[in-house]
Amino acid sequence: MIDLLPHIINGLTLGLLFALIALGFTLIVGVMEVINLAHGSLFAIGAYFALTVIGGGWFAGTPFGAWWLSLPLGLRYVLALAIGPALAGLAGMLLELCLRATYGKPPLYGLLLTFGAALVIEELIRLVWGTGEQNLALPQAINGAFLLNDMIFSTYRFFAAGFSIAAILAVWLFLERTSAGAVIKAGAHDSEMVRALGYDLARLRLLVFGFGAALAGLAGVVMVPIWGLRPHVGVDIVIPAFLIIVIGGVGSFWGAVIAALLVGLAMGITGAYAAAWATMSMYLLLIAVLGFRSRGLLGRKSALEN
Repeated sequence: MIDLLPHIINGLTLGLLFALIALGFTLIVGVMEVINLAHGSLFAIGAYFALTVIGGGWFAGTPFGAWWLSLPLGLRYVLALAIGPALAGLAGMLLELCLRATYGKPPLYGLLLTFGAALVIEELIRLVWGTGEQNLALPQAINGAFLLNDMIFSTYRFFAAGFSIAAILAVWLFLERTSAGAVIKAGAHDSEMVRALGYDLARLRLLVFGFGAALAGLAGVVMVPIWGLRPHVGVDIVIPAFLIIVIGGVGSFWGAVIAALLVGLAMGITGAYAAAWATMSMYLLLIAVLGFRSRGLLGRKSALEN
């Protein structure tokens, strides 16, 4: 009999990482009512910039590159965790500036623009970083494996799970305990009311899009040691992210977290018995949830119902 514990742990870890990706997605959809099909590409950008920070990138072979690579790997990894998401956030803000021409028009315009942006970003990645599969170098402290009850566990998966929990709680505290978070939540319920109260709606949308993109980039840096890094990784990841916000309920913070954990568990447990059905399991979960509740687990009325 297959021991399910490692698969449950792997599934929960995967679910926490999915939650990190989906939170940025759901913030953007909730505030802007734009389904950002380039969200996965922003995930990839964060990871690829982290790859450059850790490996020296374009400076490899120069005196600066040699000095950079002489720095401890742990320090470069910490810098990658900050720089990768920050640059993904800037890319997201640039995309939001392009999206402004679509506001007030049917949602299809925004969909097509973000779909085009995803294709452009993927081609740029191929040009800059190449077409081969790569991975991030990890510091020794979070690399390797350990034994627990005669079972082998990946140290990095536990680090990624702990990091994701801390990041999810930090985002929740930001939204619940700060005035900026209150404005973002108000914007998700009624953006015109936020404008009427004197807030700059254009700036709010710009910052929310950048924040959501930075979360995608952060998830990219943390997830690629498990998921792998390749030019089309953004396409691979945007599908589960979209399914998660639909299952959880569009615009719902905890709905996205619960849905991400369910998707991760479904994929982890299904993988133990029928690996070929692991990806299919999240679609079956979607059908099962929407069959009982069309707005998802904790959803409310949104642009998707227009």
